[in-house]
Amino acid sequence: MASKAKTGNAIWETVKTIVYALLLAGIFRTLFFQPFWIPSGSMKPTLLIGDFLFVNKMAYGYSYASCPSISLPFIGIDIDAEDICGFLKGDNNRILGSQPERGDVVVFRHPVSGKDYIKRLIGLPGDRIQVIDGVLRINGAPVRLSDDGVFEETAGPQGPQRLRPRCENGPVGEGAVCIKSRQIETLPGGVSHAILNIGDQSSDHTGVYTVPDGHFFFMGDNRDNSADSRLPQAAGGVGYVPFENLIGRADRIMFSSSGGSMLYFWTWRGDRYFKAIE
Repeated sequence: MASKAKTGNAIWETVKTIVYALLLAGIFRTLFFQPFWIPSGSMKPTLLIGDFLFVNKMAYGYSYASCPSISLPFIGIDIDAEDICGFLKGDNNRILGSQPERGDVVVFRHPVSGKDYIKRLIGLPGDRIQVIDGVLRINGAPVRLSDDGVFEETAGPQGPQRLRPRCENGPVGEGAVCIKSRQIETLPGGVSHAILNIGDQSSDHTGVYTVPDGHFFFMGDNRDNSADSRLPQAAGGVGYVPFENLIGRADRIMFSSSGGSMLYFWTWRGDRYFKAIE
């Protein structure tokens, strides 16, 4: 009997340890940092497919979007942030909130699908945003641009989704060099970052977007390969993003994998450990 009691106590202690660990992990993810794995190339060259980073949730305060989503389909668990904190949604406010700055790289919840996106903050509330002949204009003034050579990568499937890059010199064959024009864009306020261009397309010629109060306008750095605020939500874009949908700011890449999984350590990129995001 004593042996069975000890076994039962040991099992109970193990269960408690797991529960406490999950609670601590949930609190950590809710209040401080959330892991994020870059699935697409919309933020190249700043972020590459396979970059792994932590999102700083303290940067803008907390809202319903700060609650973690937990998806473990192999055991039937699919819990969304709204399932936990949906009662906070709708007032477009934040607890301990602070305003993001133009040029921040931000993770946010898509206003319709609820999926996590990562883009660069371009437009603040009240701003007028337009793209004319591929040049971004903010409140009527074109941003400063300078040529910065080309961005090269190997043509072929990338990441778990096996996405293939679009090329300015393409389409090119498997394993060939894929090239995009690279420029340095300087936003009002002084934030400078690299952007890529592939060719002339409709997103290079837009009307004027006036950012509503309490909302923000986002664009990908890979300008010709990004579904962002230039496209309305009904057309598969992001549209204007409410303040409460911001999850946090991306500050630093922890490591990066060029393979199909971050577990393939032999594919980790040696030049991207702890790399600051600019």
